[in-house]
Amino acid sequence: MKKHSARVAPLSSYSTQVLTCPISEGEDGSEARPETPGSDTSIESRSYQTCANTALKVLGGLLMVLCVSSSWVGTTQVVKLTFQSFSCPFFISWFSSNWNILFFPIYYSGHVFTKGEKQTPIQKFRECSKLFGEDGMTLKLFVKRTAPFSILWTLTNYLYLLALKKLTATDVSALYCCHKAFVFLLSWIVLKDRFMGVRIVAAIMAITGIVMMAYADGFHGDSFVGVALAVGSASTSALYKVLFKMFLSSANLGEVAHFLSTMGFFNLIFISCVPLILYFTRVEHLGSLSSLPWGYLFGLAGLWLVFNILIHVGVVLTYPILISIGTLLSVPGNAAVDVLKHEVIFSVVRLAATCIICLGFLLLLLPEEWDSVTLRFLANIADKKSEEHGEELTESSGQTRSRSRANGTVSIPLA
Repeated sequence: MKKHSARVAPLSSYSTQVLTCPISEGEDGSEARPETPGSDTSIESRSYQTCANTALKVLGGLLMVLCVSSSWVGTTQVVKLTFQSFSCPFFISWFSSNWNILFFPIYYSGHVFTKGEKQTPIQKFRECSKLFGEDGMTLKLFVKRTAPFSILWTLTNYLYLLALKKLTATDVSALYCCHKAFVFLLSWIVLKDRFMGVRIVAAIMAITGIVMMAYADGFHGDSFVGVALAVGSASTSALYKVLFKMFLSSANLGEVAHFLSTMGFFNLIFISCVPLILYFTRVEHLGSLSSLPWGYLFGLAGLWLVFNILIHVGVVLTYPILISIGTLLSVPGNAAVDVLKHEVIFSVVRLAATCIICLGFLLLLLPEEWDSVTLRFLANIADKKSEEHGEELTESSGQTRSRSRANGTVSIPLA
């Protein structure tokens, strides 16, 4: 899952511009430019088009945030419903991961629809397979490149599902948001990213929220195990994203879709033995095929696929910060469902821990130049206020002099 960092350009200082009015012919001997009727119309059309494009970007970004949040909330809640009649988390994770195979067909369909190219699916697949090297994808590269990511992907989903068996959907989604802090710490250590004090504070807040969440019901029982499982899911997700950033940061959308479909094939071919082992060892009892809740399974896999597609496509179409905000909004979304439908009552400690984790998540969204941008913005505001104050003093002094002249008073300078 590819991630980008959104940068905010530094604010430029305010510049004083002199407005000049056109002088008609006959004044100072200058010639006025003739005004054509079409010039005003073209200016109005350009301004209207700019406003329309801005409005579309804003609406598209808000729609993307809503879709990401609702798909993740739906995925989490459908998992809770599935566990009521079918408690096999690894089979659910394996079944949903197999749907990654559809990534490249969906990408190719959208690419043909938007670009209109006449490349066959095999030609496009071979073109995107250059991600594995100039010679394309071989069996050795297939296993070498795909195995680490597939294992981390499976562990992330499996631990997340196990945590949902122990905790509420709100608690698990809040703890999963800690992956943002883990990504920063790993990127700082492994990728040598820029050190930021505010992100260290955010990581400390995430750890504080984790400890408070574990302390809510005491450091024992299902609550502590559930917190450990959710934190483990966030950790493996962070490691996956850092490795993705390390090896696939320059990949385009087609190559990412190719890689995720390859992961789906790896999951289907090599990880299919794990559900069989769990079935024969009676760790997960599947039952007959007719007894499986296929409606929940297909709905869950579809929502999970939509969520992953929105994350990867949304980073290209909109700002990456919107995708992160959509993930964060899943916490209040799950809380609303838990309170209204499941009648869950949250303790004060859990609410405080959730708020601390979410606040730390928001701090991690600050751009790298946030401090310099803030200082320049405050300096510009201070300069503007000082200029306005100076103008007010000049106007008041002028009014005082005019009043003194009207009253006949004369100021005598002192020697």
